[in-house]
Amino acid sequence: MEKKIDSLNVKRFDSRTAMGEAAALEVADTLLSRLARQSTVNVVFAAAPSQNEFLASIASRKDIDWTRVNAFHMDEYVGLPAEAAQRFGNFLKDRLFSKLPFRSVNYLNGNAPDVDGECQRYAKLLLEHPIDIVCMGIGENCHIAFNDPHVADFRDPAWVKVVDLDKACRQQQVNDQCFDVLADVPTHALTLTVPALMAADHVCCMVPGANKADAVRHTLLDEITPLYPSTVLRTHRNATLYIDKESASKL
Repeated sequence: MEKKIDSLNVKRFDSRTAMGEAAALEVADTLLSRLARQSTVNVVFAAAPSQNEFLASIASRKDIDWTRVNAFHMDEYVGLPAEAAQRFGNFLKDRLFSKLPFRSVNYLNGNAPDVDGECQRYAKLLLEHPIDIVCMGIGENCHIAFNDPHVADFRDPAWVKVVDLDKACRQQQVNDQCFDVLADVPTHALTLTVPALMAADHVCCMVPGANKADAVRHTLLDEITPLYPSTVLRTHRNATLYIDKESASKL
């Protein structure tokens, strides 16, 4: 199934594997097209179990000149040990960054002595490397990156900021089996803001699973508002939402 809601392309698949592979094909085609007409391409990736099928599929594409691709990621916990598997940089290193010869991999450091300074450093990098493609998901509370409803700002003047995570967002990390209990989940993170994500020329959003059914319904059917941050996708000039049978079950 394929349809358009406001400016957002929506594609539904019978399984999360088919969804992930289709999203990877779109991103790969976009990369190939851009590499044919520009020297480098800049891509932001999300770290979450919902991205696993997409990441596995895109990592298998050896026909792309990854030596001309600069990689970024969209958020990072504050205060986790450097070796923690739950750190988003480590998640992406394991599933993607270590598998391909990227031109550069640019990590957000949630353990920087000056986290505000780290936000400014990363924002400067993003401005120096305008993002061509954002590969992302949507949280159970409709967050994009770590822009939870209480901190999401569609006109945020910052491109990267420190945020506190709401309980629903932190509980999702337990639901996803990334942490054993809520108390283990960090309370703060660094995140790209909504304007930073929406500045990309191309947005590919992968949202599988029954736990995301409410979020998909809000994203597509409710008013466009920071109360449901993912609704902003419906305003983007070139965004595609990939969903599977389970995440589409409440539409």
